Amino acid sequence: MLLKCRLLLVTCLLSFAFVSFAQKVVEPKNNHPEWSKPFPSFRIAGNLYYVGTYELACYLIVTEKGHILINTGLQSSAPMIRANIEALGFKLADVKILLNTQAHYDHLGAMAEIKRMTGARLMIDKGDAQVVADGGQSDYLDGGSNCLFAPIKVDRILQNGDTIALGNTKLVMLHHPGHTKGSCSFLFTVKDSARSYKVLIANIPTIVTDKPFSSLHNYPGIAKDYAYTLQAMKGLSFDIWLASHASQFDLQVKHKAGSGYNPRAFMDRKGYDMVLKENETEYLEKIKQR
Repeated sequence: MLLKCRLLLVTCLLSFAFVSFAQKVVEPKNNHPEWSKPFPSFRIAGNLYYVGTYELACYLIVTEKGHILINTGLQSSAPMIRANIEALGFKLADVKILLNTQAHYDHLGAMAEIKRMTGARLMIDKGDAQVVADGGQSDYLDGGSNCLFAPIKVDRILQNGDTIALGNTKLVMLHHPGHTKGSCSFLFTVKDSARSYKVLIANIPTIVTDKPFSSLHNYPGIAKDYAYTLQAMKGLSFDIWLASHASQFDLQVKHKAGSGYNPRAFMDRKGYDMVLKENETEYLEKIKQR
């Protein structure tokens, strides 16, 4: 009887701790209006679709065995993503795998809710796994006592080069750290009746701190990681490239809301190289800081 009482007490304390922990989710305010502005979902190429907001890119890959969702935007974005998926004729409930390009609240704020709604498995780059699990408390820049997003159980930890397979689609995860410790990109092939397309969903290595790299004691290898990522991304081969933010790949220029199916609009190697060059210049200036 005493043992049962002790077990009950422990269970109650753990439940209380979890409730208290969950109540401490504090998503940063004063976000860019474009982050929550609606944008009509559309078919990019083959079985790949855009289901994000005006600025925060989210992607749906449709297969005969269920779907893959990459990124979820802000905490408030879950209903919008669901509506975007349904507008295409698909069901959120058919999402089986959840992926993320970077463990920041603007790209996985709604991940916990969508995981709850779908029962999908969440797969995360090893470098971001802890941050995802603790709701951003261990983030090297913005971590603290409050969660920046609801903590999420990670079902599979991914290493560089790992394959994610569902139905007729296979993605390769590419470890591209710097922006976060586990920032990553995805490389895969889609096809339509005309041809196949090698697609890169790139996590562009933008620098998110005004502080010198040398002062970031929670991420001592950040400068080295940025250098690695910039070099690795230069050597990638693809037909179509996309990114975590719509503005990074000029979504609104390449696709006007309501326009037809046009994969060629996203075949833009010159734009990709230019964005990387801009980020490399920023990086070279950054490492001069003391």
